[in-house]
Amino acid sequence: QSSVVMFGHSFWRGQSHAAMLFTRLKGQASAVIRRKTPRLSLIRPMTCRHPSNHVSSPSSGRKAVGGSVGIVIPLEEKKDAGLDSLVDLIRPDLERTNQLIIQRTGSDVTTIPEVANHLISAGGKRLRPMLVLATAGMCGYRGDGHLKFAAGIEFMHTATLLHDDVVDESNMRRGKIAARMLWGNQTCVLVGDFLLGHAFKMMVEPGAIAPLTVVSQAAAVIAEGEILQLNAAKDTTTTEDAYMAVIRRKTAELFAAAAEVGVM
Repeated sequence: QSSVVMFGHSFWRGQSHAAMLFTRLKGQASAVIRRKTPRLSLIRPMTCRHPSNHVSSPSSGRKAVGGSVGIVIPLEEKKDAGLDSLVDLIRPDLERTNQLIIQRTGSDVTTIPEVANHLISAGGKRLRPMLVLATAGMCGYRGDGHLKFAAGIEFMHTATLLHDDVVDESNMRRGKIAARMLWGNQTCVLVGDFLLGHAFKMMVEPGAIAPLTVVSQAAAVIAEGEILQLNAAKDTTTTEDAYMAVIRRKTAELFAAAAEVGVM
């Protein structure tokens, strides 16, 4: 069975093993495939653009600092590789991000933190924030701006879940009663709007326009995906291409944005 590994806008397809070595040299985060298969391909490399990176460049003359991260994924084995290794690498930043998420859900309107915390406390793997933190660390970022982008992207994700449950009329979310069943559709839509507003408020604070542009574009694409899904609902003639267009916008886009802002 073919498997896909996604890192930002780069995709690898393979049927046996994908061994990926990400290296940073002279400001470039390059993906090197160490084991090839007939169906293995690289579409696009990624570039580190952190202004604070300690890497060499023609203009700065800074000394290059090399680094690498490698991971081997046996795709033919039905085994949960887990995220423990990655979590261990970014644990301090992930803990700070979780603290920031909790802090920024506060509001004088008590209903807002009640609804937000109902969903946030239900769990979630924090995959999107982890991508921001991991790619920022891979590129040697020094600062705390990546924490705000990580928390902001998690806020965006949480907002989309609140909106999704209203649109899909869902009764459960993450093994708990959906927030809309407790507070109503109108409240959940408005709390989702609050989280989106706070997400962009946080992501403006570092003063970096380029990553903010990426996330803003992602927000628009995600909304397009929601509308495409509505149009395709209960349509038995929906094609695989149409389905892929929906999930590319609804799900993959925010993952891609999370990986991209981490290297900017």
